[in-house]
Formats: sequence, C-alpha cells, structure tokens
Amino acid sequence: MTTRQLAGRTLNPIGLGCMSLSHGYGHPPSPEDGARLLNAALDLGYVHLDSARLYGLGKNETLIREAISHRRDEYFLVSKCGIIIEGESRRIDCRPETIRREVDKSLALLKTDHIDLYYLHRRDFDTPIEESIGALAELKQAGKIGAIGLSEMSATTLRKAHAVHPIAAMQTEYSPWSRNPEIAVLEACKELGTAFVAFSPVARGVLAGALRDPATLSDGDLRKGQPRFNAENWPANLALVDQYNTLAAQAGVTPAQLSLAWVLSRGDHVHAIPGTTNIAHLEENFATTTLDIDTSVFANVDALINQSSVSGPRYAPGMQRTIDTEEFEPA
Repeated sequence: MTTRQLAGRTLNPIGLGCMSLSHGYGHPPSPEDGARLLNAALDLGYVHLDSARLYGLGKNETLIREAISHRRDEYFLVSKCGIIIEGESRRIDCRPETIRREVDKSLALLKTDHIDLYYLHRRDFDTPIEESIGALAELKQAGKIGAIGLSEMSATTLRKAHAVHPIAAMQTEYSPWSRNPEIAVLEACKELGTAFVAFSPVARGVLAGALRDPATLSDGDLRKGQPRFNAENWPANLALVDQYNTLAAQAGVTPAQLSLAWVLSRGDHVHAIPGTTNIAHLEENFATTTLDIDTSVFANVDALINQSSVSGPRYAPGMQRTIDTEEFEPA
C-alpha cells in the first residue's frame, strides 16, 4: 500500500473529507447513516479523517464522537477553526483568544484530549498570521493539538507562518479543474517539508460522474452559488466532463479514480481527502492507490481540463475576497 508523510505520521494518501456528512451539499445523511459510513471507512483502512468546527456548526465533530470515538486509536483526527457563523452573519476570526476557545469546543465535541492536526480554516486579514500561529504553537505545547496546518492560504502566508512554527500541512482545493496551488503553493510546501492536502479532489463531484444538471441540486447546496455551475458556464464545463469521462473509460478506471490519481501524481508530498456519503464510493476512492495509470493519461487530462479551459471562477466575488490562495491572471 502506498504511504506518505503527514504531520510526522505515515499514512495512506487517500483520507476522508467528512464535511458532506453534515454540511455543504444539500441534505446530509442521517446520523445513523453517517456513523455507518465512518465505521466502514475505518474498517476499509482509512486513517486520515478531516473535520472542522464549521461543518454543521459542530454537528460533524459530534457525529465523529458518537460514531467512532470508541475507536480513537485507529484514526488521525483533523479539525479546523476560523470561520464563525452566528445566525445570518459569517466572519473569519483567527485571533488567539478565538482559536483557544474554538479548540476547546472541538475537543469537547470530539470527546478527546488531542487533535492530531488543527488548521486555520481561512486567513484572517485583520489578525497577523504570526499571532495566530503563536497561539496554535502554545496549544501544541499544551498537548491539545499535535500539528499546525493552514487552509486556502498563499505561499507568502505559508512562509510567514512557517517562520514562527513549522507548518505540517496546507489544505487547498485542488483537482484538474482547480489548479491554483500550481502557481506557488505546491512548490512552497515541497520546499518547506509541508504536506499538501487536496480538498475537493474530484472537483466537487464533477469529475466523479456525480453531476449532470446543477438544476437538480437541492436547496442549501453550496455549488448553487458557485459560478462554474451557473447557466452561463455549465454547458461548456459539461462538455469537458464528457471528454474526461471518455479518458477514464479508456484507462479502465472510474472518473473519480482518475482525478484522485492525477492529484496524487503531482508530488509525493500530496494527499487527497475526497468526501462521500456513499459506501460504494468510499471503497472506490480508497482503491485508487492500488491502480497503475500510465502517465500519458495524466498528460491527456492536463491538456483537456485546466485553468484555461474551465469556464468560470471558483467562487463568486464575495467569497473570493475571503480567499488568500493565489489567483491566475485573467486570460
């Protein structure tokens, strides 16, 4: 089995993004079904489980506690703080006092005294990154967290943070249709010894054969507000998907497996955390590391789906202003 390093641990590079069990993609599964999937993941050999304070406003961490806290020694536990939602308001808050409070909330909800890797979920532009990392370093020294990570931040921010305390992981959206890490972050992570963790590595389901018509998405699905899924951009993107699916079929793998394998091919410091609510997809994703896909297939994927061919930006303007990750220059 392929393994890679993450925060001092040797792990399978395919982890499980737990967000969709509580948050983000319309109606989440019942707690019973979520618990069934989490236990199935551990039974399959998943170790890296990624959660956050944001997901379901604590419901995701609670689900992990209720479903698998009795198996705590079997998994590498990840959570995040920094995005605060109170009623209709949403803000990013990475002040030291907020970080300390949010970590304690996570520990209580997760029913554990230690989180293996803890991320700042987004950059707080009103708080120096050095202050935020200093607070996390104190929490690490206290034994509450094992390692420090950043999410959706730039190479410049990573270097500033790393100068205060080593950064174990950078988590950012990455797939053939979201290439922003290739501007600077992938290389900065490699240089600093920071693992790169790709979220949405199957393009929010698009490269997993899971979506044909965004109009069918349920209320509350975050994709409804993202430009790539709107009526203007989706037809062109769907045409790319159809060609991509043909590449996967010719390679003898599923579309999701091709996207995951492509992500992992970008460097031996790269991990991926696909999310799913379906146990069959859980098994499919985990099998990716056993596949042997010729590099020429990845080259064909590169040529087909990239920052120049995908229609529409990742986020609407309001959300984009909260993102620190580098952006490509307009064509």
